[in-house]
Amino acid sequence: MQPRAMAESTLSVGTRAIACEAAAAAVQAAVAHAQALGIRINVAVTDPAGLLMAFLRMPGAPLHSIDIAIDKAYTAASFGVPTAQWFELIGDEEALRIGLPHRPRLVVFGGGLPIREAGVLIGGIGVSGGSAAQDEDCARAGLSAIGL
Repeated sequence: MQPRAMAESTLSVGTRAIACEAAAAAVQAAVAHAQALGIRINVAVTDPAGLLMAFLRMPGAPLHSIDIAIDKAYTAASFGVPTAQWFELIGDEEALRIGLPHRPRLVVFGGGLPIREAGVLIGGIGVSGGSAAQDEDCARAGLSAIGL
């Protein structure tokens, strides 16, 4: 006897992801905001799986900030929360406070924001090169440029 076939809808799920045009517009807007602030940044946008969709590096932006920007976007997309909220979320949980910051690619300081459209996570944006507050302002400018 053969197993009964499952309905097609139970074998897969649909996902939504940021469009490449929106990702490109977001990184451009983040860079424009950084120019207005007088800082040099790296900015990355990922899809909801944390895979890179768009990246821009301003001339003179810190080289180590390339990976930090990408990892901020990855962290924001993979958990769906801003990177600046991590210490608040960790709170007094000592094991989390000690262990989580040592996870590869997990960034626990500001500059990474989840990208949500109508409440659905469609990606993440990460900025690195300025202070954590400046990085987050640039990320917000990127989101604002695409209407989020």
